[in-house]
Amino acid sequence: MSTAVAIGIGLTVVGFAGRYIARHGKTIAENLTKTTGVLAEGLSSKYYKGGFDPKMNRREAALILGISPTANKTRVREAYKRLIIQNHPDRGGSPYVAAKINEAKDFFESGAK
Repeated sequence: MSTAVAIGIGLTVVGFAGRYIARHGKTIAENLTKTTGVLAEGLSSKYYKGGFDPKMNRREAALILGISPTANKTRVREAYKRLIIQNHPDRGGSPYVAAKINEAKDFFESGAK
């Protein structure tokens, strides 16, 4: 007896949920799309959207190291050390990213404009 009641309640809930989705499905889908877009935009906004320039410049070197383009040598060394520890190939980091970090540090140390 109690099994029949539980099945009846379950079918009723499924029926009402299906009816609600059928009536409001388009609105739900639109809201879900908007929410997903906002979340994706918010989560990836702290990352630079773009590749590397063919030739290193001061702006790109600063972006790679996460410092100001006018940073002093001490700040450059600190940023380099922090990043190379996180991205060193011997510790599972990418050799390409490590090379770019080294190139950015060398660019600042050479004083190129």
